[in-house]
Amino acid sequence: MLRKLGLALTLFAFWLLLSGIYEPLLLSLGVVSSLFVAGIAHRMDVVDHEGFPIHIGPKGITYWPWLIWEIIKANIDVALIIIKPDLEISPIMFRAEASQKTEVGQVIYANSITLTPGTVTVGVNEGTVDVHALTIGAADEVISGRMDRRACQMEGDS
Repeated sequence: MLRKLGLALTLFAFWLLLSGIYEPLLLSLGVVSSLFVAGIAHRMDVVDHEGFPIHIGPKGITYWPWLIWEIIKANIDVALIIIKPDLEISPIMFRAEASQKTEVGQVIYANSITLTPGTVTVGVNEGTVDVHALTIGAADEVISGRMDRRACQMEGDS
């Protein structure tokens, strides 16, 4: 029930953001349409733990700023590699541990690696991810497991 209510609230907030009109008639129509769509999604059985992971939202308050900082640091590293005339790259493919328990957690981890410049997740397996890194330093950053632990914390005890 919490997921259905969360979906209805999210749809209404999105509707309100897009409409920008705060008249009582339109607000009530927005509420009705949001509840209607959430009801349809419930009947179609598409509001599940992975389809609408509302439990992850509050944990993103600490995860997203940390990930943005990691992206900024990796951007600087890649920019310095490009600026240097000798291009100190050492491409490497490796397999790193993925400790997440759910598919949503694995997707968060794999996407976090890919969002970080200099690394790309090329495959997700049961308990591991295949990663291509531009440098050994970028590979060491993934292998260290810090991002894996942070993604696990974001995933929670789901």
